[in-house]
This record gives sequence, structure tokens and C-alpha cells, in this order.
Amino acid sequence: MSHHPLPGRRSVLRGSLAASAALTMPTALGAAPAFARSGRPGAGWGVQTGDVTSHSGLVWVRSDRPARMIVETSATESFRNPRRWHGPLLGRDTDFTGTTRLRGLPPGEQIHYRVLLADPDDPRRTGEPVPGTFRTVPVRRRDGVRFVWSGDLAGQGWGINPDLGGYRIYDAMGALDPDFFLCSGDNIYADGPIPSTAALPDGSTWRNITTEEKSKVAETLAEFRGNFRYNLLDENLRRFNAQVPSVVQWDDHEVRNNWYPGQVIAETDSRYTEKSVDVLAARARRAFGEYFPISTLRPGAREGRVHRVLHQGPLLDVFVLDMRTYRDANSPGDQTVDPQGILGREQLEWLKRELSRSRAVWKVIAADMPIGLVVPDTTEGRANVEAVAQGDPGAPLGRELQIAELLRFVKHRRITGTVWLTADVHHTSAQHYQPARAAFTDFEPFWEFVSGPLNAGAFPASALDGTFGPERVFVKAPTASNVSPAGGYQFFGEVEIDGDSAEMTVRLREQDGTVLFTKVLRPGRVGQ
Repeated sequence: MSHHPLPGRRSVLRGSLAASAALTMPTALGAAPAFARSGRPGAGWGVQTGDVTSHSGLVWVRSDRPARMIVETSATESFRNPRRWHGPLLGRDTDFTGTTRLRGLPPGEQIHYRVLLADPDDPRRTGEPVPGTFRTVPVRRRDGVRFVWSGDLAGQGWGINPDLGGYRIYDAMGALDPDFFLCSGDNIYADGPIPSTAALPDGSTWRNITTEEKSKVAETLAEFRGNFRYNLLDENLRRFNAQVPSVVQWDDHEVRNNWYPGQVIAETDSRYTEKSVDVLAARARRAFGEYFPISTLRPGAREGRVHRVLHQGPLLDVFVLDMRTYRDANSPGDQTVDPQGILGREQLEWLKRELSRSRAVWKVIAADMPIGLVVPDTTEGRANVEAVAQGDPGAPLGRELQIAELLRFVKHRRITGTVWLTADVHHTSAQHYQPARAAFTDFEPFWEFVSGPLNAGAFPASALDGTFGPERVFVKAPTASNVSPAGGYQFFGEVEIDGDSAEMTVRLREQDGTVLFTKVLRPGRVGQ
């Protein structure tokens, strides 16, 4: 196996990162860490990196007060002869968050960095440095690629439970030493308050860390920001963020369950005083751009986009979709013409163009919703479709028309190595799509792998829609709805691409890292 020839490349660093995580641990209510009270800026919410390329990366931090962000990088942990990057001034306009883009980095190398927060009035006064590390994307094929993916964090009222050790699944993902983490959406549950306790079926009590912002549904910008900040109270997540870069997309719960553009919340829903989902989505999008390092969104900016392609060397391109912003209204999905679909025409044309341009061996389509699994939406009192499939196994209708167009394009352009990854449905499964089983046949076979949740309620397996001929080759899901993380059924997936053979191995794993299912895919094929 040629991947990462230097074993344990982060093992030494983990000690210092763990020490840093403990040092900068916010209190349960999100107060500033102890050292910040000395009058120096504090970074109690840790550091993150995102959208790393072969020569660049974004570094994120949040201060507890106005501060100048400074990043130092080094090839070693000793930080001898560090390179210094002067980042933005962090202030209230971005909730004291900021990102600094590091450019001109060497490819395929471990980059050590530390973030310093300096007093704007006295640059010599800096807070405790917060260390992190990431590996730039290799330009040599033989280096291989390994990444993990999942989604759905702190949903259904299941938050950070100290009795269980918090979000332990992040330690299992970090132990695999991945090059990056793909979060497939539902990074927060803005519509899901987190109570202090919840009763479990066995008579025991689930206990949550709570905050004011998580006591109600998010409506204001401050409340959306507080939802993102809540998850950073978890030490496991902060430690993971300091070790593994992220590729983040969003789905519905960053705003509200099953939302779509133009939606108006019913007057009978007393949880919301703001009834315009477009207003809520704009606030959520701003907070989303502030709390994650995303190359196409800037903190505080009202423009930008979530969909993007990230080149991960000669073996892999990741096509990050946004199946939320441009969709048409949720409906029964029985239209015979549906030009907007779930992606919108402009994003669909972008995806076709980027797929046809890609020279990578593998093309991962990172979807925030599954293709052939029926995800119903009854929030408006009628049987609408929330994802793509609408339950009719016949010819494509509604949003299926757009997916059929994309699958046909992949076949006729002979685009090799497409694999679909998603989360959303709170169980794990592997679906193989085959024209011989399908009502729509003008496509080549492909695989779709589902993982999640990270820390949310688990749900039974979704029904399959036969339009594209899916066969569920593997599934693990509870028979009851909303099983707490204490009951298991928390999942993530791992993708490993071998540098010598270019074979892709997909593993579906439980929260402790146990492998449940493995599939090896061969390179260079249009369908398989």
C-alpha cells in the first residue's frame, strides 16, 4: 500500500493538539477560556482548515474579542524559521470569526501551523497559540488518497452528552488519519432545540450540554451563529478539526427541516415569528460562511456559493453539490417537465461542464441527499417529496428528470469513475444502480453510498424507488425511529484510493470504527 509512507505522521502532534484542546476548552455555556481573562485574545473554539489544495489551504479561527488573526506555518512542529501570514481583523461583523488563505505551499507535505490572536491596539499582546496540521494535496499519483465522510450532527435533540464522552465518532474518524473529511450536510439542526435532559427507552436519562441559542429554533443571525458555536464546545470535534481538513456542504437543517426557496412558514407554527424561509436562509448562509473555511464563501459576505469542485490530485476530484439553494418547491413530484429540479439549471450545467473537464481517475459526486431513496416531506400537511425519488418506479418524473439527464450525459460523454456519496437519511447503506432493473435505462451502472448520522437520531431504512434500478446491497438501520446515539446506529464512511492500482475501496463503518461493509471499485470504467 503506497498511501502515506511515513506512518503516524500526526502521532507526535496529537499530544500537543490534545493539550491545546484542553487549554482552550470553553465552559459548557461557551464562556471565554481561562487564559483569555488576562486581557489577551482567546481562541477557545479551536482551529479548522478547509478546501485544501496542492498549494493552498484556508485556516479558520474564532476569537473572544476583537483581534488580528496571525498564522505561522512550518515544516516541523518546532516552528524553527516559521513563515508568517497576516490575516483579517476579527470583529463583531463576522462574530469574531475569520479565515486566512495560505498560498504557495509545497504539495503533498504535512503543514504545521499555529494561530495567534493579537490585540489590535498592541500587536505584542497575543493569546495562547493554537496549533494544527494538515496535509496538502499530492501531485504524485502514487501517494494515494484517503478520506472519510458522514453528516447529521446534533439532531433530534441529541446534543453533547458528557456521560458518553461527547462526539466520540470524531476520534474514530481521526484515528484513520484521513486526508480530509467530507461533511455531507446537516452540520447543525437550527430547527432542533437541545434540552438539558431526555428520557431513554431503558428508563435512563440522556444529559445534554445546553446553551441559550440552542433553547429554541434559530431565527436571528445570533441564534444561527450560536448553533454552529454549540458543536465546537465538543473537545473531540475541536481535536479532529485541528488534525483533519474539511470539505463542507449544507442541507436543510442548517436552516429548517425540508426547506426550499420561497417557502413561507404556516401561521400555525408558533415556533417561528419570522415566517419567510428566504430570510432565515440568508441568515443561516451567512453564519455557515462564518463558521466554516469554504473557498467559495467569505465570512460576513452575503454572496458566494456552496457548490464547487475540489481537485485532490490525479486520483480524485470532489464535486460538492448544493441540492437546497436552487431547488423547486417540494411537491408530489409527478411533473412530466421540471427544468429547475433539485439542482437548478445553472448548477446542472456547471456540473456537466466540470465532470467533462475532469482528468481525475475518480469523480466523487458529493450529494447532500440520496438519489433512489424515497425521502417524504409531510411538513406542509400533504405527501410531498423532499429528495429526488417520489416512490413511483416508472419513468422519471419531477426531480428525477434532472438526474436522468445527468446520468445520460455521463454515459454518452463516457465519463469514467463517478461515485455518489451522501448522508441525510440517518442510516448507512450501499445501493447499486443498474439499467437492467430500471424503468429509465439510458445510463451506465453506478454506486451510491450512504452514511451518517454523526450524533443524531437514527431511523429505519428508506424505501427504494425503482426508476433508476437501485439494489440495496447493504444496509444497517434500526427498526425504531429516532434511536438515540446511546443506542448505536451512528456511522461514517471511508474512501481509500490506492496509489499503485488506483482502485477505490469504500468502507462503511460504525462510530467506533468497526467495518460493516467493503466494496472495491475498479478504475477507468464508465459504469460498474
